[in-house]
Amino acid sequence: MSQTDIFGLHAVTSLLNRNPGRVRRLLVQQGRHDERLQTLLDKAEAQRIKVIEEPKAQLDQRAGGGRHQGVIAECEPIKALSEKALDVLLDNAGPAPLVLVLDGVTDPHNLGACLRTADAAGVAVVIAPKDKSAPLNATVAKVACGAAEVVPYIQVTNLARTLQSLQQRGIWITGTAGEADASIYDTDLTGPSALVMGAEGKGMRRLTRENCDQLINIPMAGEVSSLNVSVATGVCLFEIVRQRRSAQA
Repeated sequence: MSQTDIFGLHAVTSLLNRNPGRVRRLLVQQGRHDERLQTLLDKAEAQRIKVIEEPKAQLDQRAGGGRHQGVIAECEPIKALSEKALDVLLDNAGPAPLVLVLDGVTDPHNLGACLRTADAAGVAVVIAPKDKSAPLNATVAKVACGAAEVVPYIQVTNLARTLQSLQQRGIWITGTAGEADASIYDTDLTGPSALVMGAEGKGMRRLTRENCDQLINIPMAGEVSSLNVSVATGVCLFEIVRQRRSAQA
């Protein structure tokens, strides 16, 4: 039976708070006794989740070099939602939904960071292609700090077709590209929007680019020509949040 390990105090606590039914059992470090861990163990007891103590060396090996902080949750794997869920999510997202599209983000650390930022920015759904995308694994869950449990994440077979369906809903597709003429700071993004972020290093694929309504860039003042995709996602999403709050003021 497939499973995934979620490790780290914050990630496991978020899991117990938001989706305890996924947890099969907790593995905790022998001899560790502190307030944060005890709080977590109290939550597990309340949910009748089995707790097993193991030596630190075994936890280190299981975490594969990750920082487990004395606790690992053995749980059902996170699964991307079905494409059929997209229409329902958008129907319930209000008049100006904010969608994040990740075109070929393959690094689990970047995916986790993008999901965390998407949750903070109020993104309705994150969309990625099924091919050439990072899996929803333990690294994603830890970096996302609980966001992987709550942000709707959908992997689609045909991203270009999905972008076209968003357009038919009146959602404006904005792609990010370093060579774009328009700056994100001079572009109105207060309406229904889908922000498209390209793959690390390569940017958006050709078909994805062709299905964007507009392209924008993040002005760079220094010698560095581009930002890490998760950092760029944060900059763009919170500029959209800023614009929308200013428009409502």
